[in-house]
Amino acid sequence: MIVEEKKSDRAQAAGKEPEQSAVKLIPVYVMGKRYEVPEGFTIMKAMEYAGYRFIRGCGCRGGTCGACGTVYRKPGDYKIQVALACQKTVEPDMYITQMPFFPVNRASYEFSDLTSAPEEVFKLYPELFRCVACNACSKACPQGVEVMDAIAALKRGDISEAARLSFECIQCGLCTSRCFGELAQYHMFQLARRIYGARILVRAEHLADMVKAVDQGKYDGILNELKNMKEDELKELYKQREVEPVSAGENWQPEDTRYL
Repeated sequence: MIVEEKKSDRAQAAGKEPEQSAVKLIPVYVMGKRYEVPEGFTIMKAMEYAGYRFIRGCGCRGGTCGACGTVYRKPGDYKIQVALACQKTVEPDMYITQMPFFPVNRASYEFSDLTSAPEEVFKLYPELFRCVACNACSKACPQGVEVMDAIAALKRGDISEAARLSFECIQCGLCTSRCFGELAQYHMFQLARRIYGARILVRAEHLADMVKAVDQGKYDGILNELKNMKEDELKELYKQREVEPVSAGENWQPEDTRYL
């Protein structure tokens, strides 16, 4: 995440006394500089309150894109902590710094040429075997992914297990920043999940049947009917739809099966 500091409009109000507020302010240090920010704010909101403007990489603000990786330390604690700035709330006297894009090796490949063989990963990322199993990567993951275990699965050729273990990876790169072997773990995991989804995962038969039905024009008439409806008619049809009960089992079907 890339930010730039700017003077707050509050500070530019010449000759004005700061307004009284019921919000409790706490001290935090952003890249070495002390600020007073509202308690309960996320790190990202606190930085904006302090006058920082996000010019690149603020991302989704929902904890899914991995663009706002943050490293911080709390007073009296030797341990370096990691978090996503859009998720972690500020604590008094915490020292914060942002992690910009971390430069790592990303293999170039034509996915259509790849198979499900473990050698595909080995060939593209031979540095995989530089892993010394120190587990620093797992400790740096804000998502709680067992990064070292997923890497171990790749090393023994178990792409399916690596894809499963790394499913929550959001590619923030914090694991790579702490890796002694200088691995690009998150790029390896992305490759594993792609191979698993395209080459290993068993295809659902009902999905193939549905695709075939669509290609044969089974739903053309229904779609044309819907497209010719007025907005009010569509809204009413939507309100009257049969909703799947919360307690429904896996084999539940609506009474009207025209759309199946």
